[in-house]
Amino acid sequence: MVQAYVKPKRLWLKSHPDYSEKWVQALIADDPSILGLGDLILRDQERIQPRAGRLDLLLQDPESKRRYEVELQLGATDEAHIIRTIEYWDIERKRYPQYDHCAILVAEDITSRFLNVISLFNGTIPLIAVQMHAVQVGDSITLIFSIVMDELTRGVVDEDEDAEAAPTDRAFWETKATKETVKLADRLLGIAQEFDPTLELKFNKFYFGLSKDGQPFNFVSFRPKKNQINLEVKIPETEEMDTMIENSGIETLEYNKRWGQYRFRLTKSDIESKPDVLRELIMAAYERRAG
Repeated sequence: MVQAYVKPKRLWLKSHPDYSEKWVQALIADDPSILGLGDLILRDQERIQPRAGRLDLLLQDPESKRRYEVELQLGATDEAHIIRTIEYWDIERKRYPQYDHCAILVAEDITSRFLNVISLFNGTIPLIAVQMHAVQVGDSITLIFSIVMDELTRGVVDEDEDAEAAPTDRAFWETKATKETVKLADRLLGIAQEFDPTLELKFNKFYFGLSKDGQPFNFVSFRPKKNQINLEVKIPETEEMDTMIENSGIETLEYNKRWGQYRFRLTKSDIESKPDVLRELIMAAYERRAG
């Protein structure tokens, strides 16, 4: 049965007599996922900052342990809101440097002027701007959160200037790791060459990856150790991929959310016994990189 259409009505919470910033804060604290930043958990609320007031919300990613300093403001954002958000982020990262931190600014209205100001900080300060819309549908109220400025993504591995500035050769890695574990990269390269025979290994002192026509082409990268090789595969984290990896029995390291990489610890036996799974992972990363 077709339901009747109800026209939504935009509400401005700052001027509304029944809703407050505390109400919004409580909703986010109860379910941080409504911000659209993933399945975060609440670490603290109204967190006291030394000589600087109170941080509205401190959220954390349960897997990466990354912390998010969230500052709310009803109505339009302003200079004080921006400064307060950055200040609390800075205090928290200095108090807890063992964690990665990101500042989250939330407001009902983020004008183009202030969006331009905020974007000046992005890249130096990990900062996300979220615009909040309160909408009334019938007798119910809902909040819609939209990311209007995401955290600036750092350069991909291809563009890692430190890596490009520190080229080396195979002998370096055979000494740092072993000849046997470096040879494991040859086996993995062979899988990648099934999709593109022009791919070659490219060595630097931090890791080694792949090149195509003499240029970096790093959809996978390798870090040989003494007894195994660590493989990094640049593809998004999904439930389907997680299930396939778990069922394969390959030893995994924590997913690198910042660089968007699955990470694996592989032995010679893994590469010999699980080529199909490795082929699927490498092919997915290659297709994503090649476009």
